[in-house]
Amino acid sequence: MTAHLQPLMPVLPELILAFGAMLMLMIGVCIVQSERSASIVNAWCVAILVAVAWVLLMYVPAGRTELFGGSFVVDDFARFLKVLTVIGSGGALLLSFNYLNDIKQQKFEYGVLFLLSTLGMMMLISANDLIALYLGLELMSLPLYVVAASNRDSIRSTEAGLKYFVLGALSSGMLLYGASLIYGFTGTVNFAGIAKATSHGATLGLIFGLVFLFVGFCFKISAVPFHMWTPDVYEGSPTPVTAFFAAAPKVAGMAIFVRATVVAFPGITHDWQQIVVFVSIASMVLGAFAAIGQKNIKRLLAYSSIGHMGFALVGLAAGTQEGVQGVLIYMSIYVVMTLGTFACVLSMRRDGMLVENISDLAGLARTQPGMAFFLAMLLFSLAGIPPLAGFFAKFYVFLAAIKAGLYVLAVIGVLASVVGAYYYLTIVKIMYFDEPAKSFQDMPGLLRLVLAITGLINILFFAYPGPLLGAATAAAKSLF
Repeated sequence: MTAHLQPLMPVLPELILAFGAMLMLMIGVCIVQSERSASIVNAWCVAILVAVAWVLLMYVPAGRTELFGGSFVVDDFARFLKVLTVIGSGGALLLSFNYLNDIKQQKFEYGVLFLLSTLGMMMLISANDLIALYLGLELMSLPLYVVAASNRDSIRSTEAGLKYFVLGALSSGMLLYGASLIYGFTGTVNFAGIAKATSHGATLGLIFGLVFLFVGFCFKISAVPFHMWTPDVYEGSPTPVTAFFAAAPKVAGMAIFVRATVVAFPGITHDWQQIVVFVSIASMVLGAFAAIGQKNIKRLLAYSSIGHMGFALVGLAAGTQEGVQGVLIYMSIYVVMTLGTFACVLSMRRDGMLVENISDLAGLARTQPGMAFFLAMLLFSLAGIPPLAGFFAKFYVFLAAIKAGLYVLAVIGVLASVVGAYYYLTIVKIMYFDEPAKSFQDMPGLLRLVLAITGLINILFFAYPGPLLGAATAAAKSLF
């Protein structure tokens, strides 16, 4: 029996997620009679994500394995990013519990949709041809459209879901058109076959296909010029759903962006490098300047995430193993900073209602000093101030860009960091120097746990960065 199951070990995490989601769906339909039983199903969804992370770390065999005719690949790169995706999904689901209780909308399907979307992300990370890529992308996206509009009593939430769905469908269509052009000009959908076909350069038609493919990738990671959905969807969606959007799907989108460019198009690196450099600069600059005038903290974090995707793309633009390593380190630290920041945003609660204006944080240092300290450290980290984790994230991508000779890109990145620091420091100034506003309600235990873990990782990363650097180096090496 074990011998028969052995070939399936590389896809065991995906199988657990798929069967777990189906089981939770059936349990939900058959036995959920109240909000309490719905919350138990959502708790089990967190347990399934923990089990998947454990299986990825302990049981998925090392080395590179290709399955299903080479369309699905499991290597160190995939393992690293799958663990990161599961952490992002599990963290966002944990952040949701108190919120769902407070708005009296505990629905069992909420956790199931998280599981199904995470399954799509894991398929996307392991995609090794254009068809698997599209299947993973759609399985990831469809549950996201639903959870964006999950607060049915809110017009803003419904509007966010509709905007995300319409623009997401448009981007998927453009990606599919790009994939069909690439298939037409290379005669294959497999990444290794495309790499072989493009080893002597690219035709104009293939470049067009590559551009359309990149449109889909840029939409999923909300990079400029396909970022337009991000501020509205972040602001309109329920806050824990926004945390989910900001963490896990960005990791999966960046993973396929890196794998597709590095593995499928190594022969035309110079052609795609120019596109990535443009997108990176545009995202960093827009993220830095557009956030300055924001009054709503979720909109500010939307522009912040656009900027951070620009910084992560600096590593990809280098087109080297060191650059990919920089992207992996950046995304890991970004997920930690994002979950911690949203734990604080979800704690901004007065009289049973969430408040979202930055001015509501006035004088937080005097009313809730612990939360103010950790939020300040996370904001300093997002700004890239040493010795916090965010500084090292930017350091490794800029170092890769400099070694690849992309000096202008690195200089623009540093200048965008300086501009971005302005709006992060403004929030710190409001918390520590403005007259106190009315105090928030006490921080719930789960949010306190998430904030403590992410805050301590963020502050103490410089003391022991070895495990992350080693894992990122091995993961990047597996692509080259």
